[in-house]
Amino acid sequence: MLIRRAWVAVACLVTLGATAKGADVAGGQKEPAPSARDARSLAARIDAVLAARWADAKIKPAAVADDGEFLRRVSLDLVGKIPTAAEARDFLDDPSLDKRQALVERLLDSPAYTTRATELWRQLLLPEADTEDQARVVAGSFEAWLRRKVVEEAGYDRIVREILTTKLNDRNTEAMASRLDPSPAAYYVAKEGKPENLAAGAARVFLGVRLECAQCHNHPFAAWKRDDFWGFAAFFAGVPSPNSDGTAAVRMPRDAPPLRELTIPGTKKIVKAAHLDGSKPDWRPRAETREILAEWITAPQNPYFAKALVNRVWARFFGVGLIEPVDDLDLESDPEFGGLVNELAVQFRLHDYNLKYLIRVLTATQAYNLSSIAAPSESSSPMFAYMPVRGLSPGQLFDSLSQATGADAAGARGRFLDLFANRDERATEAQTTILQALTMMNGSHIAGATNPATGEVLGAVTKAPFLDTPGRIETLYLATLTRRPKPEELALLTRYVDRTESPEERAKALADVFWAILNGPEFHLNH
Repeated sequence: MLIRRAWVAVACLVTLGATAKGADVAGGQKEPAPSARDARSLAARIDAVLAARWADAKIKPAAVADDGEFLRRVSLDLVGKIPTAAEARDFLDDPSLDKRQALVERLLDSPAYTTRATELWRQLLLPEADTEDQARVVAGSFEAWLRRKVVEEAGYDRIVREILTTKLNDRNTEAMASRLDPSPAAYYVAKEGKPENLAAGAARVFLGVRLECAQCHNHPFAAWKRDDFWGFAAFFAGVPSPNSDGTAAVRMPRDAPPLRELTIPGTKKIVKAAHLDGSKPDWRPRAETREILAEWITAPQNPYFAKALVNRVWARFFGVGLIEPVDDLDLESDPEFGGLVNELAVQFRLHDYNLKYLIRVLTATQAYNLSSIAAPSESSSPMFAYMPVRGLSPGQLFDSLSQATGADAAGARGRFLDLFANRDERATEAQTTILQALTMMNGSHIAGATNPATGEVLGAVTKAPFLDTPGRIETLYLATLTRRPKPEELALLTRYVDRTESPEERAKALADVFWAILNGPEFHLNH
């Protein structure tokens, strides 16, 4: 069976994307809301900058992605999974000129977006939950809190302020975070309450600054020095650090003044809490130290905060940031791309740090709507003249498999994510390990889904009396690749299925086709 299915995998001629149709992504039949108009206006300015760069470098951009490629791409980006066959057919057959913008709005309003956004926020803010048992135990209350923020459409500045200023139980922060009540307290548990861990994490995520390199000593060519690191860490000096028995190592009397300094480990040097831009903290009587830090980090004039987030979100939608690495904004970057980051950051602030606004902007750009099929001469271009091909994250792959096959295997999701986690890889450099490939080829999840007797989607397709062989193959393509098969694919696979003599054999042949598509490269990529 495996040999026959391997032959079908070759015969399927599964390729990356279909020929671009030049679908119109501009215009619309309805007057857009003010925020949507603002998003389109900013997208147009981004397009103008990129177009000028392409012209100067004599780069020909890729064609506009066809509707199937766009539908699959934006569904994976916004809700973390591919659309159903029915959703794909409806979108491909919809003649509306504004259907891409309408699709983005539907996805942003869907419960699946809330789930996906919550997962992404948790991965960014509490990455320890993927690898460390203690953080995983307390992640539930953190995710519940994040979900509430997503539903409320809380601005990014508000999310960060609440994390930095959350009240902590100085006797047992871990017990506080372990409760089912929504709370960001797990953020401090995951960092073990250590000022150095909290400072490194906050600087990298909230400011796009790699500060931890200066933790132990000064680097001759680094902008940040050891005193900078520990001055920033001093804002977290009063955070309770749990002992092995769950109690707190730091217990301050209730009427004690807030801690605003600490001693650099291994030395006798005391450093006071200091902002990274050199400005002096605006201390107020009885104001919490972390409250002062939160005010500075989220202040409109902070040179890092909004830039760090918009650059990180750009990287999530395009596979690479306007500034790379995304967590090191101090590195020299392309001046014009740095200018785009600045303009995005300004508009992000003016729109109350609303992530949905930022998503509307990026998905409306010409760059996001381009095909992943680049001209050979542009294959190494860094100027967003085509959409880079990105490997699916473990969560996207599992949820897309469940969507495509109809399998309800929620209990297996955690094991699947652990197996397919390539944590050090960028999305544009993802590779499949031997164990992952064997799981896809022979694992029980795939075996059941590609068995006509047990697979929900496959069983429905093989038994549908209103479908002929080409119709069944088309439905499988729509359910997995969000496109219709090309004529040569359809002709080849129809011959393969119809050469069988009995309904049972035809069902097995369709199962081979389904298996081959699920194991083909196109299914495993966002392009």
